[in-house]
Amino acid sequence: MQRVAAVDCGTNSIRLLVADLDPKTGAFTELDRRMEIVRLGQGVDRTGRLAPEALERTFAACRRYAEVVASFGVPPERTRFVATSASRDAENRDEFVRGVVDLLGVEPEVVTGDQEAAFSFTGATKELAPGTFAPPYLVVDIGGGSTEFVLGTERAEAARSVDIGCVRLTERHLARPDGSLTETPTPEQVAAIRADVSAALDDVAGVVPLERTRTLVGLAGTVTTLGGVALELDTYDPSRIHHSRLSLDRVREITSRLLAATHDERAAIPVMHPGRVDVITAGSLVLLTIMERLAVEEVVVSEHDILDGIAFACASDDQWS
Repeated sequence: MQRVAAVDCGTNSIRLLVADLDPKTGAFTELDRRMEIVRLGQGVDRTGRLAPEALERTFAACRRYAEVVASFGVPPERTRFVATSASRDAENRDEFVRGVVDLLGVEPEVVTGDQEAAFSFTGATKELAPGTFAPPYLVVDIGGGSTEFVLGTERAEAARSVDIGCVRLTERHLARPDGSLTETPTPEQVAAIRADVSAALDDVAGVVPLERTRTLVGLAGTVTTLGGVALELDTYDPSRIHHSRLSLDRVREITSRLLAATHDERAAIPVMHPGRVDVITAGSLVLLTIMERLAVEEVVVSEHDILDGIAFACASDDQWS
């Protein structure tokens, strides 16, 4: 068993996982898992740069995570910090890298979209039983800045990352000139978001054979939040959400409800994290459009994702395969 620490820093959130695991058998003991909404990707789609206030929010979270990693005695060689869409796109990403090194003592690996997708696939499918969930699996990771699609059975066979994350689409289509957001999207705004997702799916289909999909697995906060809404949970319960099945009809129903809701009504949903209130409508439209395009009847909701894939990579001799 290897003790590892994995950090996934995306466009909307930064997450930490400390675990003892065996990369060969898949044996896994979670010691600490936490998440903070930092909106590192604030304004990146518009300016091409990481905003100073976004960097400070992210660095503050890194300070707290550094204390947790140290308390569990994880050695630096078994600690990995993976940075995804926002830092990949930003002109000033070197400033971000320097800050992380100063705080955590490890250099963030700004991964490519294909690497991101491979980590997501490993994390999401390591424990799927073929007798229960039929392969090939299509893993869809709806992030803040991008969405990853990766198809495979035992490992990733085809992958594509496209810029249709929930934060990016919210800022692109729901932001007013003064920076405020449309509280209830208009039909025209909904159509524009769907058009972007459809165009991205055309791009994905040129690389990933989507028609081979037998089980759709959905990852990250948009999908897990919708899973919690579908289960009508009073509080967010990962153990109940993990591997729940969310039907296409239920996704349509919840998406319609979110589109008609005010900010306060969305915030009042028991499983809604405050940092997702403004971006959940765009995220739900991403998932709905994907499911309709694939003509699938359900999505399997997974609480295990890129963070778990990074953790397995930390414990592997071939750490970045």
